[in-house]
Amino acid sequence: MAKTVVISGHPDLEQSNTNKVILDELRKELDDLVIRRLDILYPDYKIDVEAEQKALLEADIIILQFPFYWYSIPALLKKWIDDVFSYNFAYGAQGDKLKGKQFILSFTVGGPEESYDPLGYNHFSIEQFMYPLQQTAYLAGMQYNKPIFTHRMVYIPGVYNKLEDVQFRAKKHAEQLISRVHELNNSMEITIKQFVADWFEMFDQLPTEDHKFISHLSNDVNWEMPEGQFKGHQGFRDWYEGAKKTFKPDCLHDVEQVEVQENGDGYKALIRVRLKADTYEDSPFKGEAVNILVNENWSLKSDEKGHILIDNYQVTPVTA
Repeated sequence: MAKTVVISGHPDLEQSNTNKVILDELRKELDDLVIRRLDILYPDYKIDVEAEQKALLEADIIILQFPFYWYSIPALLKKWIDDVFSYNFAYGAQGDKLKGKQFILSFTVGGPEESYDPLGYNHFSIEQFMYPLQQTAYLAGMQYNKPIFTHRMVYIPGVYNKLEDVQFRAKKHAEQLISRVHELNNSMEITIKQFVADWFEMFDQLPTEDHKFISHLSNDVNWEMPEGQFKGHQGFRDWYEGAKKTFKPDCLHDVEQVEVQENGDGYKALIRVRLKADTYEDSPFKGEAVNILVNENWSLKSDEKGHILIDNYQVTPVTA
């Protein structure tokens, strides 16, 4: 199950007739969901950048939920983007921290659909008004999903719309958003990325038993490492014994990048990961701490039950 974080950009959510309904529906229907209400967290507009970046790093799906204000987003949400999408986090030489994450814009629009047309009084389409946010997603390397938005979402007593009508539309909007999240949860890309994260987290502990690794290796797995090539389950066991004699438990694999591609009837995962570990005195590293950056190329497949198997595992050190 992918983790979803919703950034609620409404400046006063308790006064909302629609955004609040949408978020309430999400809470009822989605598991592993985090909603960050900017109006409660930052009424003074002083964004805790570290906390917000941490929330994004832990998420697979990022949703911006907001009312459409003056052809754009509320000022609080704009401030959040300006502060959180910083250099070397969302862009720049090392700014790939959001790469590959699913990105959804979900927002409410007060005006009618026909007004967002070259012949309407707003002249431009909603999609055109979203171009700056779309480009933001592209620059950060995120997967930009088609926005989810609903018109006629403003209630002005006695003037415009009925309260029950806008709240009904808000619930229908939430249904669309929930459906989109479920679709992404069933995505093999997200499943494989989570598998990669779990694999390295398990390896960091260097468990005595290797059966959890073996259960995800095909019988004739090809294991290509800098120290040699190993074949099948026994080949992996031979390599793993050497790894346990080299690295001490509680090492750290910092996954910097994962790209998932379809590969025939399977998938390929292109991974860049940095290993930080202490070593044993009688190992080839003679007890020195290591900090090694490598590229990994995995070939994987999934059975009908969703169980992932690795067919080929290739590691290539990145030289300076």
